[in-house]
Amino acid sequence: MRINKLTDYSVVVLVDMTRNPQVRSAHQIAAETGVPLPTVAKIMKALTRDGLVVSQRGAAGGYALGRLPERITVADMIQAIEGPIALTSCVGEAEHECGIGPICPMQGQWHRVNDAVRQALGAVTLAEMAGGGPPLADHNRPVAAPPMAATG
Repeated sequence: MRINKLTDYSVVVLVDMTRNPQVRSAHQIAAETGVPLPTVAKIMKALTRDGLVVSQRGAAGGYALGRLPERITVADMIQAIEGPIALTSCVGEAEHECGIGPICPMQGQWHRVNDAVRQALGAVTLAEMAGGGPPLADHNRPVAAPPMAATG
C-alpha cells in the first residue's frame, strides 16, 4: 500500500496548518509549504468537503482546521483524498466487482487485513504527525531579531 502524492501533500499541508493555526489563504499555505498553489487548492476542496478544514470568505478569509488535530487521524486524511481505505477491490464499495468472489479462497479474509490497516491508521492523529517540530517551511519565513535584553 502506498499513498499517492496528493495525499502526501495533504498531510504536509495539514501538519503546517496544525503548527500555524491562524486562518491563511491557499496562496499563503502554498508559499509556506512549498506545495504548488493548484495542488493546495485541490487539496483544500477535498479536505473542506470532508470537514477536516473549514473555509472563511472575505478579506480576512482563508482556511483553518475544521477539527482539533487530536481528532483528525491519518485514516481521515487518506480517506478525504483517496476515498475508502481498501487494499483490494474485493473489499468495501467495490466488493461486487470481483469476478471470482463466490469461489475465491480469500473471500472474507481481506476484510480482516483491511480492518487492521484502518485501525492502525486511525490510531495516529494529526497532532502526533505534527510532533511539535519547527514549522515545515521555516526556511521561507523571515527571522525575527531576538528581543533586546533590558538594561539598567
